[in-house]
Amino acid sequence: MYTTGTRLESQVCDTQVIVVRTAESLADLRCGGAAMVEIGGERSGAALDGRFAEGTALGKRYVDETGAEILVTKAGAGSLSVGDARLRFKESTALPSSD
Repeated sequence: MYTTGTRLESQVCDTQVIVVRTAESLADLRCGGAAMVEIGGERSGAALDGRFAEGTALGKRYVDETGAEILVTKAGAGSLSVGDARLRFKESTALPSSD
């Protein structure tokens, strides 16, 4: 399992992320269908899985049902998932106006 602040990168695209809130589910964190590795870690030579090729958005947070939260620091072609369950985009909350 990854700890808060761990920096990871995809093996199949340019995506890079930081773990904001950790959970047990992150033990199987993937991007583009392949397991993510710590930045600078050894890559397996996996290819982008077409089922997980919707891409990630720079600066956006993604969450799963267990409360894990990931912040994208470099966008890429792969989609984030835990196993085969895609992470969902975390909608930002509107701040109250300061009239």
